Amino acid sequence: MTRSVVLPVSEIELRVSRSSGPGGQHAQKSSTRVEAVFDVEASSALTDVQKRRVISRAGAVLRAVAQDERSQLRNRELATDRLVEKLRAALAVPRKRVATKPSAAARERRLEKKRRRSRTKALRRPPAE
Repeated sequence: MTRSVVLPVSEIELRVSRSSGPGGQHAQKSSTRVEAVFDVEASSALTDVQKRRVISRAGAVLRAVAQDERSQLRNRELATDRLVEKLRAALAVPRKRVATKPSAAARERRLEKKRRRSRTKALRRPPAE
């Protein structure tokens, strides 16, 4: 859910499977890994402009996987949160950069620094004949 978009839970497909890695009998018997899948093109929550922006940045299908926790419920929450975060990042409109100029004081500081450095190097040179 973003400021302008409310993502219906019905549009997020949740797939469960067995988690990888160690964990003994619990991990081998229970399906705790959750994959959240969101089809951008089929969504009714996004406008056409938003759909184009998401597809160009993140693709037509957004996926997020969670297998961090032992609980399927907790992994479901994590996967959904990650999916929403991906959608939020894809929808974000970058701010336009405003060109600025250095201030007069900053320009003077830079030139003074250059003069000081120049004098230091001049002192290292052998004396002119």
